[in-house]
Amino acid sequence: MIKTLSQVAVLSPRINQEPGAMPGEGLTALQTFTYFVAAPIGLFLGISLIVWALTGEKKKKSASSSSVITSIE
Repeated sequence: MIKTLSQVAVLSPRINQEPGAMPGEGLTALQTFTYFVAAPIGLFLGISLIVWALTGEKKKKSASSSSVITSIE
């Protein structure tokens, strides 16, 4: 029983391959973490920072030039 399960475990990656596929070496744990966790989080934070910087609150020029549209008295 154990021998049969171990044979299935060894053959399962070969069973799921497409015909003619030539897979390369697997990724290390560090590469997997970098590609699928750190890079997406870094991109999200970078884009968020750019959007925040470009759409942030603008400094008021003067109180006398305030518009009726932008302030309520």
